[in-house]
Amino acid sequence: MSGRTSTTPEATSSTAPGSRRGRAAVALAAAVLTAAVTLTPVGEGWAWGAPREELRWYLAGLDHPGTLVQLLGNLLLLAPLALAVHRLEGRVARPRVLVALALATAASIELLQLVLPLGRVVSPLDATLNATGAVLAVVVAEALATAARPGRRPARTARARAA
Repeated sequence: MSGRTSTTPEATSSTAPGSRRGRAAVALAAAVLTAAVTLTPVGEGWAWGAPREELRWYLAGLDHPGTLVQLLGNLLLLAPLALAVHRLEGRVARPRVLVALALATAASIELLQLVLPLGRVVSPLDATLNATGAVLAVVVAEALATAARPGRRPARTARARAA
């Protein structure tokens, strides 16, 4: 029997990409990647990112590639993790749960950047952008999944019903 693998459901169910264990592995990988990106030291100590000053910086620099990279990076930072956790546990799509988890995760990152000597900028605006991106990612994924369901008809508007 060397070289053969079993194809019974028991043998493949826990390792299949769509299995709960596979989805949990993807969520864990997303969490590790997020931690590596946000908690890797870049110096010592920390700096405060005053929200008003950072907002002005973003608004004044929207025509500069570096500013756009920073903005998009902050918006997309938690999106893979949010999508992976949502895929693992669908209840995350509930608005209150989703917003609470996104804010808690983003705030935790900023808090760790404050208490650990990583040489990072601690920024409430970054946390807000991170959480916003996570929420938007799940909302868009849910909308796309709903639109792609077989047999789904577009909602009728009041104007269409009156005609």
